[in-house]
Amino acid sequence: MNILVSYLKNNTQAVVPIAIIVLILNFTLVPMAAPVVMRFLVGAVTLIVGLSIFFVGVDLGISPLGTITGTALVKTNRLWVFLLAGGLLGFFVSVAEPGLLVLVNQIEYVTAGGIPARLLLAFIPTGFGLLIALGFVRVFLHVSMRNFFTVAYGVVLVLAWITSRSSPEFLAIAFDSSGSITGILVVPFIMSLAVGISKLRKDSKQAEEDSFGLVGAGAVGPILAVMIMNLVRPVPEYPLISLEPAQAETGRVMRRFWMATPAAVRDSVIALLPLVVAFLLLQYLLFKLEKREFRRMAKGFAYTLLGTFLFFMGVNGGFMELGGQLGYLLASLDNKAWLLITSFVLGFVTILAEPSVYVLNRQIEEVTAGSVKGKLVATSLALGVGLAILLSSVRVLVPGLTLWHLLLPGYLLALILVRFVPPLFVGIGFDSGSVATGPLTTTFILAFAQGAAGAFEGADLLRDGLGMIALVAMSAIVTMLALGVVFRVKSR
Repeated sequence: MNILVSYLKNNTQAVVPIAIIVLILNFTLVPMAAPVVMRFLVGAVTLIVGLSIFFVGVDLGISPLGTITGTALVKTNRLWVFLLAGGLLGFFVSVAEPGLLVLVNQIEYVTAGGIPARLLLAFIPTGFGLLIALGFVRVFLHVSMRNFFTVAYGVVLVLAWITSRSSPEFLAIAFDSSGSITGILVVPFIMSLAVGISKLRKDSKQAEEDSFGLVGAGAVGPILAVMIMNLVRPVPEYPLISLEPAQAETGRVMRRFWMATPAAVRDSVIALLPLVVAFLLLQYLLFKLEKREFRRMAKGFAYTLLGTFLFFMGVNGGFMELGGQLGYLLASLDNKAWLLITSFVLGFVTILAEPSVYVLNRQIEEVTAGSVKGKLVATSLALGVGLAILLSSVRVLVPGLTLWHLLLPGYLLALILVRFVPPLFVGIGFDSGSVATGPLTTTFILAFAQGAAGAFEGADLLRDGLGMIALVAMSAIVTMLALGVVFRVKSR
């Protein structure tokens, strides 16, 4: 019960600043329909409760599963087992990631079914699983993390250049899918798995470095998978819907939540089913846990299922609806400065309380014995992410500014910084790019960015409305690597 109260407090602190910003804007610059605001508030409360129950489930079941699996794999000391386990676990856990399901459903929605969610759910988790497997192999074969990320992002930039010239909307989908897949479920599981795998290294310093970087490695997979999917299976022309607020339902407040219930139940069960099956198979083949521990982890999965259901209810019932309207109305104002100011403030306050960032900060302090403070990490990320969301809005306002114009210099800078930071900060940097894109970024702020793009005639909701998550991930990587350079200079 104490842990649930703690998570309720943390998630309330994360959501309340957004609610305050929304209410201030509603009563000043951009008044919205009362039912829409009420649905947002109900959705916010549902989201808080859902995330809190979800994290209790993660602590009881998901994270222990990752740690136990990593330790058990180390004992086998067989490369083929690492490849198979890494690929399957990466696939199963990413399919269950709520942030990914929100993104692919949003893409299917704005394209009126032209890009089906099931197609993206076939390619994106597959790419994630394959790169997790390669991340396992990197540790097994003692490959330098610097070289791994340099080669991986070198390939990414080549494919991104090709995609930006042929299908720029898929460039945004590719990088956004990478950020959305590393969320509230994937991050704690993969980080726990990485801690277990790092025990392969007898050198304690090397083991500390290898406890990071696995999430960042997996994040490369969805980028490659979506861009390769576009090359081998071009998607036909698709219509785009309008996000104009006048089309929003303004009837009874709770009707939208009741309508969202069947889809929320279906998505929650389908998402977690593969991970439950993997848990049962591992228990039968590998773990042989005692009954008490097995029951505790099974209870954790039940909590995770309930939390996922409430998460989808809150997000689809009203949380994202208002985000889209707020972006649309701010972008429609004559003074565009309000859109830019709101973008930066939303990014700054959101990242300070993102649950995934809290997990990263705690683990950084633990593995560095307190030499890298979590508060410094959080403040640096907040500034970087606030700037990223501001740039996302600038991209909407400036037609000639494409996502490629921002991603190319950003990732080139990251690959340069990689050569000058301590090895530990390489893994931390690329993991930060993944964990900065948590549940609030992939829901409310995603809808906010798409709403802003929808306010301009001729704007493409995919090409212009997506890409915000990609910029948040990139800015977090660059910010943490720059912090690593500062840390190295001060250490000297």
